[in-house]
Amino acid sequence: MSALVVSQNKSVFFTYKITDDAGDIVEQSDLPIGYVHGASSEILKKLEDNLEGCSIGDQIEVPVTPEEGYGTVDPELMFTDDLKNVPSEYHHVGAEVEMRSEEGEVKKFQVSKIENGKLTVDGNHPLAGKHVTFDITITEIRDAGIDEIHSGRPNEDLVAVLH
Repeated sequence: MSALVVSQNKSVFFTYKITDDAGDIVEQSDLPIGYVHGASSEILKKLEDNLEGCSIGDQIEVPVTPEEGYGTVDPELMFTDDLKNVPSEYHHVGAEVEMRSEEGEVKKFQVSKIENGKLTVDGNHPLAGKHVTFDITITEIRDAGIDEIHSGRPNEDLVAVLH
């Protein structure tokens, strides 16, 4: 029997840490997260490409540019207003705010800055515009079921989400 490798329609689980250019950890998961390889998952394409052919226990390092990862910073997704115009529950950096466009689309924004009586919310991904490196360790590989292939996600009760 051959060892399972990351390939089309396999449920793949891994732990990871993401570091920035300075080597600082900006995100980490010691709890394995999962996706279905080659399906409509939300994993970054560069990560999926680099995971192809890996086996359980493999550790890989994947540098990701803004274009390959979380995009460049879009200034149109940043809004500043007087602090007095914003409800007090949002008066701290990191607070999440949901906003609805005129078309009814809902988008999450995060309070990114408060200074000089002004509050700024940002709808960009927190890693937008950053060069980051993923350090990944494969923890499990198994055949995906048909419903998992369609959703791009393994059917696990405690699957974390990579965002």
